[in-house]
Amino acid sequence: MATVHALTARGPLMSPAFDASAYGRSIADIYDATVTDLPTEATVERLALLAGDGPVLEFGIGTGRLALPLAARGLTVAGIDGSADMVEILRSKPGGERIPVSVGDFATTKVEGRFSLVALTTNTIFALPSQDAQVDCFRNAADHLLPGGRFVVETWVPDPAAFRDGSALRLLSMSEDTVLAEAARLSPAEQFMHTTKVRLTAEGVRLLPANHRYAWPAELDLMARLAGMEREHRWSDWNGSAFGDDSRAHVTVYRLPQD
Repeated sequence: MATVHALTARGPLMSPAFDASAYGRSIADIYDATVTDLPTEATVERLALLAGDGPVLEFGIGTGRLALPLAARGLTVAGIDGSADMVEILRSKPGGERIPVSVGDFATTKVEGRFSLVALTTNTIFALPSQDAQVDCFRNAADHLLPGGRFVVETWVPDPAAFRDGSALRLLSMSEDTVLAEAARLSPAEQFMHTTKVRLTAEGVRLLPANHRYAWPAELDLMARLAGMEREHRWSDWNGSAFGDDSRAHVTVYRLPQD
């Protein structure tokens, strides 16, 4: 009952101070188990096509779900992540120690070199706490691209209608071993959503909190233009399905001019 009261309570939600490492601390040890249903193979295939033979920089590289298979294809891969806990798990995996990773805020952290592709997947752009931080992220991506290079962003399309009185509780997945649900509270004036995923297994209950400063696709397009990039593609998934009125997610590719 406590969860229900928390969901229906009225009043403003204050945005906490941004800590780029907080999400990783709460989830790093079980992160890989929470993403088994994601389309990893299709994502890696599309990223490899977008990168061509060039090097790849992944913002929010995490535990290497995408970086390791990309490196296994022979691509040069580097990463930035805010969580030392996530990076430690990446480096414990075969081949993970060979991928250079900088621990820091990917909106501002710089790494050496220029890249054919910068990737920011799995809704991670919304982990940044403000519009200013998201604009900085687009500029940081552009600063790391070779002429003609691409920045690809994957995230969900905001759907305020899915909330009732500013809150929602939904089942994300269910199997014989694991139930994953999500409680969410919306602050439309700030384009901010507070969420806590509830993971139930035979070992017990885990609460996985996360905050999201969401943005509509057109707002992200404007951020790209401010950073000197133009939209090249927008799909509803990694298979290249057409994006339309009913799409609940998008994969968008921005490109830096050749000159």
